Amino acid sequence: MASQKLATLYNELQRAFDARPSDLKKCGTLLAQLKVGLIEAGLLIPQGETNLHDLVVARDILEIGVFWSIRAKDVPSFDRYFSQLHTFYTDFRSSLPPSKREFAVRGLNLIRLLTQNRIADFHTTLESLPLPADEINTNPYIRHPVNLERWLMEGSYSKVWNAREEAPAEEYKFFVDSLMGTIRNEIASCEESAYDSLPLKDAATLLFFPSQSGLLVFAQQRGWQVDLTAGIITFAKKNDEQVEIPTQKLIAANLAYARELEQIV
Repeated sequence: MASQKLATLYNELQRAFDARPSDLKKCGTLLAQLKVGLIEAGLLIPQGETNLHDLVVARDILEIGVFWSIRAKDVPSFDRYFSQLHTFYTDFRSSLPPSKREFAVRGLNLIRLLTQNRIADFHTTLESLPLPADEINTNPYIRHPVNLERWLMEGSYSKVWNAREEAPAEEYKFFVDSLMGTIRNEIASCEESAYDSLPLKDAATLLFFPSQSGLLVFAQQRGWQVDLTAGIITFAKKNDEQVEIPTQKLIAANLAYARELEQIV
């Protein structure tokens, strides 16, 4: 490797990451030190002639960073690590051996785009994958986000919920949970418009809460009133906002427009 110190830190990172459970705190410390080392060695953004083994190690460090970010629930960190990995997956694709983690990482990024409702970027990214179209449905890491996107567009939210248990890697569940949070808020807004109240059991079913405790926390966040004795949730109704129409300004503007038309004619 570029230096003995980097090699030592890399080996420590592998041991901490592969531990069961992973030592997330130690991984975070080691990743910070390794990124500094990669910058100093010119491996974070490789340019010019670089040792291929060093590039493979740098790629591996960044991939571990991606998974560590999800396990640590640090989404901005995930975005940074994936952005830095992109160079290795594109510019050095022909010179580096394939990475066993590549499509797992790419699949995570696709779900991340779904959580941001960046549907156009999702399809652009999907089309740019180094994967033949007929292999998309056979690659579990890519098939999963593709199915999620289709079900979201169909409004098949129950399938999105069930997809959590079918995730090809544990880290995928984090973003599926994030998707479900968005879905729950959309359903909740519809419930508030359609109903004055609902039985607790029905509300939990509609919002995909397997337990009442999760529903009660969500209800508190939405400002709903919960009657545990009666088993009823009463939805908070937003006051109808009265929009003041500037009548005099509209009349004046219409008259001025009419006068301009007369002058044209």
